[in-house]
Amino acid sequence: MIRKRKTALIALAFAAITVAGTGTAIATGGVEEAETPITGVALERASVAALAVVSGKVTDTEVGDEESYYEVEVTRADGSEVDVQLDRGFAVVSSKPDDKK
Repeated sequence: MIRKRKTALIALAFAAITVAGTGTAIATGGVEEAETPITGVALERASVAALAVVSGKVTDTEVGDEESYYEVEVTRADGSEVDVQLDRGFAVVSSKPDDKK
């Protein structure tokens, strides 16, 4: 009898934790991993490569982007943003307007 109660309480606690976690994920739009910015010499090389394709100012960077090895966000003079995707050798893979905002 006591063993059944303990098992039931553990199952109930697990269910409560699962529901709370799901509610948090829904409220925040899902679990998102922290972005790792490009640093050091890699930042310099990535910036030069991106600015060779899009004129503007580098405003954000990320290593290990879902689309490429490096992502460089360039903000143009008109305020529009372009995401430039680079491979490990800093070659441009693609560039496209950032429409996430």
